[in-house]
Amino acid sequence: MHNQTLILIQCKDSTGLVSSVSNVIARHQMNIVSMREFVDEANQKFFIRVVCSGVVEHVDGLQKELEQNLPPQVDVVINPANDKKIVVLVTKEHHCLADILTRHFFKTWNATVEAVIGNYESLQEFTEKFDIPFHHVTHEHKTKETFEAELADKIAAYNPDYIILAKFMRILSPTFVAQFENKLINIHHSFLPAFIGANPYRQAYTRGVKIIGATAHFVTNDLDEGPIIVQRTKSINHSYDVPRLISAGKEIEKAVLSHAIQLLTEDRVMLQGNKTVVFE
Repeated sequence: MHNQTLILIQCKDSTGLVSSVSNVIARHQMNIVSMREFVDEANQKFFIRVVCSGVVEHVDGLQKELEQNLPPQVDVVINPANDKKIVVLVTKEHHCLADILTRHFFKTWNATVEAVIGNYESLQEFTEKFDIPFHHVTHEHKTKETFEAELADKIAAYNPDYIILAKFMRILSPTFVAQFENKLINIHHSFLPAFIGANPYRQAYTRGVKIIGATAHFVTNDLDEGPIIVQRTKSINHSYDVPRLISAGKEIEKAVLSHAIQLLTEDRVMLQGNKTVVFE
């Protein structure tokens, strides 16, 4: 954000929090451009995203004053990195990667794709057309531990803010997930929790559903059950065979994943247990 200050706060809910935040901001000679807040009443948790005009002169002073005027154990983030670093993991399908690299090329997001890593070489030539490094880390003839250790080393070299699983068709172990906690983002080819696992479009066709969808979510130890960021659906009818379902599904998948990346790179997503608070 140019000539603006972004403040993200999570804390225990209490009376007068919006007033407290506003007063601190005013004392630092800034005006509020936008303010979005949410209270999770069930868990007594308060979330707020504030954009202020002007760049704060003393970030440490602002942070300290906010912490002093809000409940204990408050989490305050001021001006997170504007240009997020992304690493993309792929297998063979190209539709999500193609959308990501096109948006990277046209600078659609506050983000840079640092590298693409694939467990097959299928998408290397395409990736390198965008002058982005491609690393081939095969899973074949290796133990899961060896494969994931090599994969983790490649990722860690870029120190990414987010790791996007763009149709990366490998189940990751809890050990791997723990290394990149809250950084792994997956696109699942169904409207979760429906049709978890493989071949969701075949499952949908067999079941005769009237909508299909896609879900972008954080990756956790529980398969396809991480906090959901974005979901989208499309109405279908009896005339859709499996190939047509797959084609329609791919369009939804890339749209949902791209929307999730935009929200994340604009710091509009806050985690709350197994859910997210998304300030659109």
